[in-house]
Amino acid sequence: MATVVWRFVLAAGLVCGIGLLPWLTRTDPAHTVLKARSADRDPTPEVLADIREQLGLDGGPSHLLGRWLGGLAHGDAGQSWISGNDVLPDVLQALGASLLLMTAALVVAALTAGAVCARTLRLGARRRLDGRRRGGTVSAVLAALPEFLVASVLATVVGVQLGWLPALGWYGPQWTVLPALALGLPAGAVLGRLLDDLLPGAFGEPWALAAAARGLPGRRIARQAVRRCVPALLPNLGLFVVGLTGGAVAVEQIFDIPGLGRTALQAALAQDLPVLQTCTLALLLLAALATLATRLAGRLLTGPALRDGALSSLHRPAPPARGLLPLLHGGTLLVVVACGLARDPLALDTGQRLRPPSPDHPFGTDALGRDLLARVGHGALDTLLLASAITAAALLAGVLLGLVPRVSAPLVDTVNAVPPVLAALLVTAVAGSGAATPALAVGAVAWAPLATHTASLLRQERATLHLTATRGLGAGRWYLLRRELLPAVLPPVVRHALLRLPGVALALASLGFLGLGAQPPSPEWGLLLAENQPYAERAPWAVLAPAAVLALLGALAVTAAGGLRRPRRRPRPAPPATGPRPTAVEEKEPAGAR
Repeated sequence: MATVVWRFVLAAGLVCGIGLLPWLTRTDPAHTVLKARSADRDPTPEVLADIREQLGLDGGPSHLLGRWLGGLAHGDAGQSWISGNDVLPDVLQALGASLLLMTAALVVAALTAGAVCARTLRLGARRRLDGRRRGGTVSAVLAALPEFLVASVLATVVGVQLGWLPALGWYGPQWTVLPALALGLPAGAVLGRLLDDLLPGAFGEPWALAAAARGLPGRRIARQAVRRCVPALLPNLGLFVVGLTGGAVAVEQIFDIPGLGRTALQAALAQDLPVLQTCTLALLLLAALATLATRLAGRLLTGPALRDGALSSLHRPAPPARGLLPLLHGGTLLVVVACGLARDPLALDTGQRLRPPSPDHPFGTDALGRDLLARVGHGALDTLLLASAITAAALLAGVLLGLVPRVSAPLVDTVNAVPPVLAALLVTAVAGSGAATPALAVGAVAWAPLATHTASLLRQERATLHLTATRGLGAGRWYLLRRELLPAVLPPVVRHALLRLPGVALALASLGFLGLGAQPPSPEWGLLLAENQPYAERAPWAVLAPAAVLALLGALAVTAAGGLRRPRRRPRPAPPATGPRPTAVEEKEPAGAR
């Protein structure tokens, strides 16, 4: 009951905060609505007064919120301040388009995740995982691809040049293919990496060994291994459902899709509060339904083992993976940045506009004749340092909040229901515009997947047999957390955070693409993509240069994460044979831990 009340309070606070958006930004809603209705009309005092009277702005935000809630109780979300149409039918139509796009994107994500895990599943079915080399470069590149860049390339190449699929509009199922690919490929790569991280532990459990000894087919064992790992990923899948519905703003903008994210963005920019509040409420309800569905699915897949504490740990001690790939990726990125830092990122040469790569300009030039290698190198200082700081803060907040799921779960659902663009607008309203605004907006939502992952892994780890036995030997909560739970959970969560590092950089890039991030002449990577995206067809190198370093960052993060493993605990010396042996109650640590 307390969780339901906490969830309701957070949702109400978010909706009320959105209702205060015009007053937080210290702007006149009548002036903003007039610009959205007719940009050419002069904002005379008479015109503005007439708009205030029409919308009831003189009564203040409490009057507007009360009127909207009163109408909502009777199934009426009011009328749009811009178009005058009923809000609820338009929002439901936009939600239907987003749900269709989300479903198609989830299909693409599932196929992509299956491709990422295919090698592990094949080796696990043949009992050959001991010699598996951890790579992940291809999946890292997929996870690091900006959604808006993939959407632009697909629309230009597949839709316009080849003419295979429609690239603009929303008129039927075939119009969902390209945007679903743009959304599903990065999401599937992230989910695939998380699943691939859990599968070796599932293949090493006693049931898998017994099934192989009985001669069961490898495919059947692989299917059961996937079923064993999926419950730990279901909460993050629920976050993806909401994120793909309300957070696909850039993709919806490129493909001209009348989805919920685009509708919310347009309402936020025009301060159309009835539409914006209704869109946010729809996302909150979707988040609640997704959370409920993932919990029910997790209980069905896990069965009574979670309740009875009869699970095995998927995170067993293992030596860290050794390989040259992290050194190779890191060295390449360091060389690119060092070479770029030696050049001037602001030097203009209009006679060298959009030049292809050459010895003088290894990455080519942009639309103003500036050297792209120089801009990529200097932009790395801002992008990498900022993304690393946000990721570290998100990891710390995610782990701490994941330890208290009753508090964090409703907070995660509320935060996840806010699209990053809307979060940026809210942060701008509260903290003002500036260089720190994109970082605050991304950091405000970046911790949610890590907190969900931490809570999910802790829930399963607490239900393991060895933890039940250790608890029975007298171990207290602090000992279990310090010596058993955190050592098992922290390595996969840190690997997840490193996997999210390119995603944080992409979130900053998405805000730059939509004009809410860094401003010219900053060489931040997201701004480079936004500035050069209109020239992608004429000068593809202008977009490929920042996209390539983002992909290289993703490959570095994923391959470096493979070296983070739960260390093997050194055995403690046995107690002397003579003399009375202390009991578990007398010891500070349980005897079973020795």
